[in-house]
Amino acid sequence: MPSVTSFVKRGLILMVIVCGAANHAAAEVTDSADTGFTIRHHQQVAVEPAEAYRHFVRVGSWWSSAHTYSGDATNMTIDDKPGGAFLEKLPGGGFVEHMKVIFANPGKKIRLSGGLGPLQEYPVNGVMTVTFTKNDRGTGIDMTYRVGGSVSGGLMSWSSPVDQMLAEQFASLKEQITTPDAR
Repeated sequence: MPSVTSFVKRGLILMVIVCGAANHAAAEVTDSADTGFTIRHHQQVAVEPAEAYRHFVRVGSWWSSAHTYSGDATNMTIDDKPGGAFLEKLPGGGFVEHMKVIFANPGKKIRLSGGLGPLQEYPVNGVMTVTFTKNDRGTGIDMTYRVGGSVSGGLMSWSSPVDQMLAEQFASLKEQITTPDAR
């Protein structure tokens, strides 16, 4: 009988396949090995960096409900203060701490630490850095997510599903910024 983890992992992979290869801005797995992987995503938005950052920390307005434990992205928050976290409220008073906020420079950069989704149950660590850089077209949003550690069968097989999931989220962030009434 398959474990819950293998079921969740297969579900994540299936969801990526079903969602298809949508045209997301610059996204790639830059390295992948049994002990870890690095994913990079870039989005360009026509707003100032401070506004793009404000949208990012309002994660409940752009994260996909399909990639939550509660089934409702509006239960998700990012508190970019000292001791802050990327949290999700669960029914019945529970919660999920997806990541800890370990660095915040509003309008410029935020860094979070933790394993997203099913990676949370493994001895792995992930560090996500998101930078907001002003340019002649508005703001470039660059995300790097580095994951390292140990998973039965290795982390290499996780890189593509995690990359696709993050591509979906960052495309949704861009849509929320460019069309705020989209959700």
